[in-house]
Amino acid sequence: MSGRMEGKVALVTGAARGQGRAHAVRLAQEGADVIAVDVCAGFDNTQYPAATKADLDETVRQVEALDRRIVAHVADIRDLAGLTAAVESGVAELGHLDVVVANAAIVVVAPYDQVTPAIWQEVIDVNLTGTWNTVMAAVPHLVAAGGGSIVLVSSVAGLKGLPFLVPYVAAKHGVVGLMRGFATELAKHRIRVNTLHPTATDTPMNHMESPEGAAHPIEADPKVAPMLWNHLLDLGPVGMVDPVDQSNGVLFLASDESRFVTGVTLPVDAGCSAF
Repeated sequence: MSGRMEGKVALVTGAARGQGRAHAVRLAQEGADVIAVDVCAGFDNTQYPAATKADLDETVRQVEALDRRIVAHVADIRDLAGLTAAVESGVAELGHLDVVVANAAIVVVAPYDQVTPAIWQEVIDVNLTGTWNTVMAAVPHLVAAGGGSIVLVSSVAGLKGLPFLVPYVAAKHGVVGLMRGFATELAKHRIRVNTLHPTATDTPMNHMESPEGAAHPIEADPKVAPMLWNHLLDLGPVGMVDPVDQSNGVLFLASDESRFVTGVTLPVDAGCSAF
């Protein structure tokens, strides 16, 4: 089957690279035009290189190579006014909005007693408040279009506790709460709201390195390692799935194939949350 997104416009945040780029490209492969948003800048506490404007330009190139339209904006999802302006600009150019993929997020790996107030606040501001901002900026356009689909990208860490990720786990559980609250109120507008729950996925975020001379926290507490295992992959070092595996989940939730699916937590996690 092809053309599952024909005639639809999708907003994707965190679209410069990784899962965000994969989502934008996969939806475009199925016929969608795309509004792509990314901050294209670093954060104070993250442990991996930031996405860049060149990365966002590459997403634009890949979508345009599929003969689809794309409008890209550099915007910070923590800034509701700026994000709203970016969405409005994209809708003005592409005509309407049908799908929202709230994908942008950050992660900081640290034992609980090394989490500072600054780390806590930054992760919550991006992953939880930024997701709320994304929905708030987009919903008026979905209502105007007569309905649509919102996919909030949570994590396996939104379904169970994971070690060394306390702020991330809290934020991603919070995203599930946002989904459930919005799903109840937006159903009257024919807007569906669901969460996607990826396990470790092969993106720059998951290729961070420990500081020189420092061991990864799991080496000091190896008994928690099985909590991170993806059981459909090889055991031992944590295997990763491909970004397109997550994008196929996004595609299902965004398409009319799931037209009566709302309020659902969809794991694409190789069994990590099941054991």
